[in-house]
Amino acid sequence: MASLMNTKSFAPVARGSSRRVQAVRCSAGTVNVKRNPNFAKLVAGYLFPEIGRRRTAHQVANPDAKIISLGIGDTTEPLPPTIAKAMSEASIGLGTSEGYGGYGDSEGQTPLRQAIAKTFYNGLVDMSEVFVSDGSKCDIARLQMMFGKDTTDPSYPVYVDTSVMMGMSGNHNGTGFDGIEYMVCNADNGFFPDLSKTARTDLIFFCSPNNPTGAAATRAQLTELVAFAKKNGSIIIYDAAYALYIENPDCPKSIYEIPGAEEVAIETCSFSKYAGFTGVRLGWTVVPKAMKFADGTTLHGDWSRMMNTTFNGASNVAQAGGLACLSESGYKEMMELVNFYKDNAKILRTAFLEMGFTVYGGIDAPYVWVGFPGSASWDVFADILAKCDIVTTPGSGFGPAGEGFVRASAFGSRANILEAVERFKVAFGK
Repeated sequence: MASLMNTKSFAPVARGSSRRVQAVRCSAGTVNVKRNPNFAKLVAGYLFPEIGRRRTAHQVANPDAKIISLGIGDTTEPLPPTIAKAMSEASIGLGTSEGYGGYGDSEGQTPLRQAIAKTFYNGLVDMSEVFVSDGSKCDIARLQMMFGKDTTDPSYPVYVDTSVMMGMSGNHNGTGFDGIEYMVCNADNGFFPDLSKTARTDLIFFCSPNNPTGAAATRAQLTELVAFAKKNGSIIIYDAAYALYIENPDCPKSIYEIPGAEEVAIETCSFSKYAGFTGVRLGWTVVPKAMKFADGTTLHGDWSRMMNTTFNGASNVAQAGGLACLSESGYKEMMELVNFYKDNAKILRTAFLEMGFTVYGGIDAPYVWVGFPGSASWDVFADILAKCDIVTTPGSGFGPAGEGFVRASAFGSRANILEAVERFKVAFGK
């Protein structure tokens, strides 16, 4: 139980007073507060810091190695000129009386919300349903403060880990967590779950294009997902962080292209992989006003309360950059950056196919999902690091269905991508 400190309770007590003061002796550095027991369920460290630890250990053991990272999906190219200029001007403006601004709207600046609604949704959502934030990952964690626990497998680790932290799961059973319904997505089912075998849950996390497999859901598949959610009264948390990478016209860029989705789906997205904002931090979440809890209250109202309670709004400078992204010149430059990474993905995909590997993704997403049948993912990760000085991401880190795969990220300089391909061919070419 938490409580506000009342300074009166710390007033000095005169000798002879009947007030009793209890002293609790703790060893140095130890407080008399119980740990959140849900954190103890997280038997392994968070995936990407663990990859970083192993990379560091490899570098220490091999100080002359030039390590190329195709692991963590972090952008590498400079911000597009129009966008960088807008952020620079906004930053300089904060040093003037006319340009200074303090706290802004916790839900985002109105011009940016309007531009997001128009550019990405074109009438499918109202600007008031768009909530600007410091990124999708942060919003996914905030959403867990409202509800629960279903995810595709393999999936982005934050879906599962935050569910566990919030007490929405049981213990780890060796492959996954009890109380979380893992919807297996693999080559056998076209990387779309068999919903006829999926139990009803309150919340369904779904990412398209998928991280890590690179698969994008078709219109028919998303129509089936929306119907499943409506039938069960469930909520879809739709992660569209890579939507602009989609080439296939049969794969929607937004869940709201599916009729009825506004009644069951929340969509979250980000400028991180579009404009290189992984360090700038700017994203948004759409919560339609049509969605209601079982008692009739709106999710939109609760999310508004959540944002205004836990968040003071995205950086003014970041929002200036976001608005520039959606200007005519900024959007053109942003898409050139997206296409640069898409070309990297095609280079990686082609190379692995030529070496005889089974490969998925790399067309509608910046990730290539490479199969190593019969091998443990972490063993493959270690083998690639040892032989090639290349960091990948072990598939099992995304869930049980990712075992036997590694993910290669297309986020890198062209020189590094080409060098990585040459190293792969030397080590694994057939």
